[in-house]
Amino acid sequence: MGFVASVLCMIGFVLIHLFARHLKFLRKRPRSHFLSIAGGISVAYVFLHLLPELADFQESLKGEGILGFIEHHIYLLALLGLVLFYGLEKYVKSSHKGRREGSSLTHNPGVFWVHIGIFTLYNFSIGYLLVREEFTESLGPLAFFIALGVHFVTNDISLDEQHDRDYARYGRWLLATAIAVGWAAATFTDLHPFILSYLVALLAGGIILNVMKEELPEESESSFRAFFLGAVVYSLILIFI
Repeated sequence: MGFVASVLCMIGFVLIHLFARHLKFLRKRPRSHFLSIAGGISVAYVFLHLLPELADFQESLKGEGILGFIEHHIYLLALLGLVLFYGLEKYVKSSHKGRREGSSLTHNPGVFWVHIGIFTLYNFSIGYLLVREEFTESLGPLAFFIALGVHFVTNDISLDEQHDRDYARYGRWLLATAIAVGWAAATFTDLHPFILSYLVALLAGGIILNVMKEELPEESESSFRAFFLGAVVYSLILIFI
Protein backbone atom coordinates (compact mmCIF):
# COMPACT_ATOMS: atom_id res chain seq x y z
CA MET A 1 0.00 0.00 0.00
CA GLY A 2 1.26 3.51 -0.77
CA PHE A 3 2.65 5.54 2.11
CA VAL A 4 -0.07 8.20 2.11
CA ALA A 5 -2.85 5.61 1.84
CA SER A 6 -1.37 3.57 4.69
CA VAL A 7 -1.11 6.65 6.91
CA LEU A 8 -4.74 7.59 6.24
CA CYS A 9 -5.90 4.04 6.95
CA MET A 10 -3.85 3.90 10.14
CA ILE A 11 -5.34 7.18 11.38
CA GLY A 12 -8.82 6.03 10.45
CA PHE A 13 -8.42 2.77 12.38
CA VAL A 14 -7.07 4.62 15.42
CA LEU A 15 -10.09 6.94 15.41
CA ILE A 16 -12.47 3.99 15.08
CA HIS A 17 -11.00 2.37 18.19
CA LEU A 18 -11.17 5.58 20.18
CA PHE A 19 -14.73 6.54 19.31
CA ALA A 20 -16.65 3.37 18.31
CA ARG A 21 -17.92 2.87 21.87
CA HIS A 22 -19.84 6.15 21.58
CA LEU A 23 -22.01 4.81 18.72
CA LYS A 24 -24.93 4.06 21.04
CA PHE A 25 -27.35 3.20 18.22
CA LEU A 26 -25.33 0.03 17.50
CA ARG A 27 -26.16 -1.45 20.92
CA LYS A 28 -29.91 -1.82 20.45
CA ARG A 29 -31.80 -5.14 20.34
CA PRO A 30 -32.67 -6.55 17.92
CA ARG A 31 -29.16 -6.18 16.59
CA SER A 32 -28.39 -3.16 14.43
CA HIS A 33 -28.50 -4.00 10.72
CA PHE A 34 -25.22 -2.11 10.36
CA LEU A 35 -23.41 -4.73 12.45
CA SER A 36 -24.88 -7.57 10.38
CA ILE A 37 -23.82 -5.80 7.18
CA ALA A 38 -20.36 -5.36 8.73
CA GLY A 39 -20.22 -9.10 9.42
CA GLY A 40 -21.07 -9.90 5.80
CA ILE A 41 -18.38 -7.51 4.56
CA SER A 42 -15.73 -9.04 6.83
CA VAL A 43 -16.55 -12.60 5.76
CA ALA A 44 -16.43 -11.62 2.08
CA TYR A 45 -13.04 -10.00 2.67
CA VAL A 46 -11.66 -13.17 4.22
CA PHE A 47 -12.90 -15.55 1.53
CA LEU A 48 -12.23 -13.37 -1.53
CA HIS A 49 -9.04 -11.61 -0.46
CA LEU A 50 -7.26 -13.14 2.52
CA LEU A 51 -7.69 -16.82 1.62
CA PRO A 52 -6.49 -16.34 -1.99
CA GLU A 53 -3.53 -14.44 -0.52
CA LEU A 54 -2.84 -17.42 1.73
CA ALA A 55 -2.88 -19.67 -1.34
CA ASP A 56 -0.19 -17.47 -2.91
CA PHE A 57 1.90 -17.64 0.26
CA GLN A 58 1.49 -21.42 0.40
CA GLU A 59 2.71 -21.74 -3.17
CA SER A 60 5.69 -19.42 -2.83
CA LEU A 61 6.90 -20.65 0.58
CA LYS A 62 6.80 -24.41 0.08
CA GLY A 63 9.13 -26.10 2.55
CA GLU A 64 9.99 -22.83 4.35
CA GLY A 65 9.23 -21.87 7.93
CA ILE A 66 8.96 -24.00 11.05
CA LEU A 67 5.83 -25.73 9.70
CA GLY A 68 6.99 -25.93 6.11
CA PHE A 69 7.19 -29.71 6.22
CA ILE A 70 3.37 -29.89 6.63
CA GLU A 71 1.30 -29.73 3.46
CA HIS A 72 -1.09 -26.76 3.43
CA HIS A 73 0.44 -25.51 6.69
CA ILE A 74 -0.78 -21.97 6.03
CA TYR A 75 -4.39 -23.12 6.33
CA LEU A 76 -3.48 -24.99 9.49
CA LEU A 77 -2.39 -21.66 10.96
CA ALA A 78 -5.67 -20.05 9.91
CA LEU A 79 -7.45 -22.84 11.78
CA LEU A 80 -5.18 -22.20 14.76
CA GLY A 81 -6.20 -18.53 14.69
CA LEU A 82 -9.87 -19.50 14.76
CA VAL A 83 -9.32 -21.97 17.62
CA LEU A 84 -7.28 -19.43 19.58
CA PHE A 85 -10.00 -16.80 19.44
CA TYR A 86 -12.70 -19.36 20.18
CA GLY A 87 -10.83 -20.45 23.31
CA LEU A 88 -10.37 -16.81 24.29
CA GLU A 89 -14.09 -16.10 24.02
CA LYS A 90 -14.96 -19.20 26.05
CA TYR A 91 -12.49 -18.08 28.72
CA VAL A 92 -14.04 -14.60 28.93
CA LYS A 93 -17.63 -15.88 28.95
CA SER A 94 -16.79 -18.40 31.66
CA SER A 95 -15.46 -15.58 33.82
CA HIS A 96 -18.60 -13.50 33.27
CA LYS A 97 -20.81 -16.49 34.00
CA GLY A 98 -19.10 -16.96 37.36
CA ARG A 99 -19.93 -13.41 38.31
CA ARG A 100 -23.57 -13.71 37.20
CA GLU A 101 -24.01 -16.84 39.29
CA GLY A 102 -23.24 -15.04 42.53
CA SER A 103 -19.49 -15.10 42.82
CA SER A 104 -18.09 -12.48 45.14
CA LEU A 105 -15.67 -11.53 42.40
CA THR A 106 -16.68 -8.14 41.01
CA HIS A 107 -13.69 -7.55 38.81
CA ASN A 108 -11.14 -9.88 37.23
CA PRO A 109 -8.25 -7.85 35.79
CA GLY A 110 -6.53 -11.04 34.61
CA VAL A 111 -9.37 -11.88 32.22
CA PHE A 112 -9.43 -8.34 30.86
CA TRP A 113 -5.69 -8.16 30.26
CA VAL A 114 -5.53 -11.56 28.56
CA HIS A 115 -8.46 -10.63 26.32
CA ILE A 116 -7.11 -7.22 25.40
CA GLY A 117 -3.57 -8.55 25.09
CA ILE A 118 -4.58 -11.01 22.37
CA PHE A 119 -6.50 -8.32 20.51
CA THR A 120 -3.52 -5.98 20.84
CA LEU A 121 -1.36 -8.51 18.97
CA TYR A 122 -4.21 -8.95 16.48
CA ASN A 123 -4.25 -5.19 15.85
CA PHE A 124 -0.47 -5.03 15.61
CA SER A 125 -0.67 -7.58 12.79
CA ILE A 126 -3.26 -5.51 10.96
CA GLY A 127 -1.18 -2.36 11.42
CA TYR A 128 1.80 -4.18 9.93
CA LEU A 129 -0.23 -5.37 6.97
CA LEU A 130 -1.33 -1.78 6.28
CA VAL A 131 2.12 -1.11 4.87
CA ARG A 132 2.91 -4.55 3.45
CA GLU A 133 -0.43 -5.13 1.70
CA GLU A 134 -0.19 -4.78 -2.10
CA PHE A 135 -3.06 -3.74 -4.35
CA THR A 136 -3.29 -3.78 -8.12
CA GLU A 137 -6.16 -1.25 -8.28
CA SER A 138 -6.37 2.30 -6.93
CA LEU A 139 -9.52 1.49 -4.93
CA GLY A 140 -7.87 -1.47 -3.22
CA PRO A 141 -6.80 0.48 -0.09
CA LEU A 142 -10.33 1.85 0.30
CA ALA A 143 -11.82 -1.65 0.09
CA PHE A 144 -9.28 -2.83 2.67
CA PHE A 145 -10.18 0.05 4.99
CA ILE A 146 -13.92 -0.58 4.68
CA ALA A 147 -13.61 -4.31 5.44
CA LEU A 148 -11.40 -3.94 8.49
CA GLY A 149 -12.98 -0.68 9.63
CA VAL A 150 -16.44 -2.21 10.02
CA HIS A 151 -14.82 -5.29 11.56
CA PHE A 152 -13.17 -3.08 14.18
CA VAL A 153 -16.47 -1.37 14.97
CA THR A 154 -18.11 -4.75 15.62
CA ASN A 155 -15.22 -5.95 17.79
CA ASP A 156 -15.02 -2.71 19.74
CA ILE A 157 -18.72 -2.72 20.58
CA SER A 158 -18.40 -6.32 21.81
CA LEU A 159 -15.28 -5.61 23.89
CA ASP A 160 -16.86 -2.52 25.41
CA GLU A 161 -19.96 -4.49 26.43
CA GLN A 162 -17.79 -7.20 28.00
CA HIS A 163 -15.34 -4.97 29.88
CA ASP A 164 -17.07 -1.58 30.16
CA ARG A 165 -14.91 0.81 32.22
CA ASP A 166 -11.70 -1.16 31.75
CA TYR A 167 -12.15 -1.05 28.00
CA ALA A 168 -12.90 2.69 28.05
CA ARG A 169 -9.94 3.45 30.31
CA TYR A 170 -7.31 1.11 28.88
CA GLY A 171 -8.52 -1.24 26.15
CA ARG A 172 -9.41 1.15 23.35
CA TRP A 173 -6.17 3.07 23.83
CA LEU A 174 -4.10 -0.10 23.65
CA LEU A 175 -5.87 -1.28 20.50
CA ALA A 176 -5.43 2.12 18.84
CA THR A 177 -1.75 2.22 19.83
CA ALA A 178 -1.19 -1.33 18.52
CA ILE A 179 -2.37 -0.26 15.06
CA ALA A 180 0.07 2.67 15.03
CA VAL A 181 2.97 0.57 16.38
CA GLY A 182 2.33 -2.16 13.80
CA TRP A 183 2.29 0.46 11.05
CA ALA A 184 5.56 1.97 12.31
CA ALA A 185 7.19 -1.47 12.56
CA ALA A 186 6.29 -2.24 8.95
CA THR A 187 7.53 1.17 7.81
CA PHE A 188 10.98 0.81 9.36
CA THR A 189 11.57 -2.96 9.43
CA ASP A 190 11.09 -6.00 7.21
CA LEU A 191 9.69 -9.31 8.36
CA HIS A 192 10.65 -12.53 6.62
CA PRO A 193 7.93 -13.51 4.10
CA PHE A 194 7.02 -16.69 5.98
CA ILE A 195 6.42 -14.67 9.20
CA LEU A 196 4.22 -12.28 7.25
CA SER A 197 2.30 -15.23 5.84
CA TYR A 198 1.75 -16.57 9.37
CA LEU A 199 0.35 -13.21 10.45
CA VAL A 200 -2.10 -13.21 7.54
CA ALA A 201 -3.16 -16.79 8.28
CA LEU A 202 -3.82 -16.15 11.97
CA LEU A 203 -5.64 -12.95 11.06
CA ALA A 204 -7.92 -14.81 8.64
CA GLY A 205 -8.89 -17.36 11.29
CA GLY A 206 -9.45 -14.64 13.86
CA ILE A 207 -11.71 -12.61 11.61
CA ILE A 208 -13.84 -15.65 10.73
CA LEU A 209 -14.34 -16.55 14.40
CA ASN A 210 -14.97 -12.96 15.53
CA VAL A 211 -17.63 -12.49 12.84
CA MET A 212 -19.32 -15.81 13.50
CA LYS A 213 -19.50 -15.29 17.28
CA GLU A 214 -21.34 -12.02 16.70
CA GLU A 215 -23.69 -13.28 14.00
CA LEU A 216 -24.64 -16.80 15.09
CA PRO A 217 -25.94 -16.49 18.69
CA GLU A 218 -29.73 -16.26 18.77
CA GLU A 219 -29.75 -13.65 21.52
CA SER A 220 -28.13 -11.13 19.17
CA GLU A 221 -31.14 -11.37 16.84
CA SER A 222 -28.95 -10.56 13.87
CA SER A 223 -30.38 -9.99 10.41
CA PHE A 224 -29.58 -12.58 7.76
CA ARG A 225 -30.75 -10.23 5.01
CA ALA A 226 -28.40 -7.49 6.17
CA PHE A 227 -25.54 -9.99 6.54
CA PHE A 228 -26.25 -11.38 3.06
CA LEU A 229 -26.44 -7.88 1.56
CA GLY A 230 -23.09 -6.91 3.07
CA ALA A 231 -21.44 -10.09 1.81
CA VAL A 232 -22.85 -9.81 -1.73
CA VAL A 233 -22.20 -6.09 -2.23
CA TYR A 234 -18.66 -6.23 -0.88
CA SER A 235 -17.93 -9.38 -2.91
CA LEU A 236 -18.94 -7.53 -6.06
CA ILE A 237 -16.69 -4.64 -5.09
CA LEU A 238 -13.71 -6.98 -4.67
CA ILE A 239 -14.46 -8.77 -7.92
CA PHE A 240 -14.63 -5.61 -10.01
CA ILE A 241 -11.84 -3.43 -8.55
